[in-house]
Amino acid sequence: MSRFEKSRPHLTRAVSLARKSLLIVALASPLAACGPDRVVTGSIPDHDYRTRHPIVLGEQRVNLDVFVAGASHKLDARSYAQVREFGQAFNNNGNGTISVLVPANGPAAAASSHAIAQIRKALVEGGARGHINVGNYPVGDATLASPVRLSYEGLKARTRNACGQWPTDLASGSTIEGWENRQYWNFGCSSQNALAQQIADPRDLVNPRAETPADTEMRMRGIQNVRKGDDPGTKWTVKNTSIGSTGSN
Repeated sequence: MSRFEKSRPHLTRAVSLARKSLLIVALASPLAACGPDRVVTGSIPDHDYRTRHPIVLGEQRVNLDVFVAGASHKLDARSYAQVREFGQAFNNNGNGTISVLVPANGPAAAASSHAIAQIRKALVEGGARGHINVGNYPVGDATLASPVRLSYEGLKARTRNACGQWPTDLASGSTIEGWENRQYWNFGCSSQNALAQQIADPRDLVNPRAETPADTEMRMRGIQNVRKGDDPGTKWTVKNTSIGSTGSN
């Protein structure tokens, strides 16, 4: 043992511990890449409008107002098609029964009562089955148009939160919330709500529809072309007319 080691034993132990620590770090460095990734990321931030105003499915009253006009007391082609489509929607997503309310008083009361038979027929053509509850409702202002009101309880897509809420100030002059550079609370709610109202079948938001059977004739045509060495793709022929060749000279 040297005179330095005899005179400074605590320094010797410190040097030995430092060497052991460096050796442990050197052995653990190659294994660091095998450990799990501790950084967790998400594709949609928490303050995104799709997270703040998500589209959800729920039970909601589906309504349709049908106006019976004319002296014939019958539904026109447009109203008849709307009622038929209403019956189809009830057959796909409806629960319970369909309620039909006619005006109890006013000029349209008699015409609406005569149109019940046509409404029943259009609903059946649309696929609606079961009983139909027929009732009436009072008309407060006889000068206004009084429709026949159809409704049922069905599956509906909507936003989870009601639009038009402003829990915080946009300018936020009295706080530092405006310094965060985030979207305001009501941002994107109207577009999400409009998208939900346009969904014909709310179940499409949850899972895709079942695949339709394959076109056997198209498949056999492609197989035969491959066997003959021809291109199995579909050939589309489009004939364009030059603008200069049309009209009189």
